[in-house]
Formats: sequence, structure tokens, C-alpha cells
Amino acid sequence: MKKAFKLEDLDCANCAAKMERAIAKIDGVQSVNVSFIAQKMTIEADEEKFDGIMEQVVKTCRKVEPDCKIIR
Repeated sequence: MKKAFKLEDLDCANCAAKMERAIAKIDGVQSVNVSFIAQKMTIEADEEKFDGIMEQVVKTCRKVEPDCKIIR
């Protein structure tokens, strides 16, 4: 399953790259792209585990960029 999410308050391209690398390590994530310019994140992951994976993604994003919000 592939889904795109809008990001709010992502402050820099370096943070976007850190988020992308960290999310890619989450079990079940097949691909991820975090775009600072577009303020958008696209994730492809196992459909059965998608909700659990998204919980981990949110926690990971908060560690890297505490002010960033993922709009579902």
C-alpha cells in the first residue's frame, strides 16, 4: 500500500533526510520519500501492518523534528 501525507512545520531539508533514513529502517516499510520542498511524505508499506507502521513513523518524526505534524 502506498500513501502520501502532507507535513506541517518541517523546518529544513536536513531534517527531512534524517526522517527519511529513520523511517526506511522501520520493519515493513518498502519505500519512503520525504520532500522538504513539497512538505510531503510518501510511504509504501505492508497493507496489513500499515496502521502500526504509521504509529512508529509518527514517533520517529517527533524524535527528529518535534514540531512536525503528519496530516492524514
